[in-house]
Amino acid sequence: MFTEDKITEIYCLANDFCKYFEKIVKSHSLGSGKKRKYHRESTMSMAEVMMIMILFHASGYRCLKHFYLDYICKHARHLFPNVVSYNRFVELEKTAAIRWQFS
Repeated sequence: MFTEDKITEIYCLANDFCKYFEKIVKSHSLGSGKKRKYHRESTMSMAEVMMIMILFHASGYRCLKHFYLDYICKHARHLFPNVVSYNRFVELEKTAAIRWQFS
C-alpha cells in the first residue's frame, strides 16, 4: 500500500484534475436554463472517490466492497473524513468513471 504522504500527493493530483475537468466541461456544455436541482451535493468529493479507486486497484483486495468496508471505513477513515455508505460510494464511482473515460 501507499504511505500517507504518497496518498496525499496523489489526492492533490486527482483534485487538480477534477477542478480542471469541471472547468472544461462547464465551458463546453450547454446552459441548463433554470431547471431545478433535485439532488444535493455529495459530502465526498470526486477526488476522494478517484483516490479510493486508485488505492483499491493498487491493493491486494479482489472485492471493492471488502476493501471499502474493511480498509477505508476502518483503517483509513482519518484520510477520508466524509466517508459515505458503500451503496452511495458505488453511485459516486459511476460519475467518477465517466470523468476517467474522458481524460
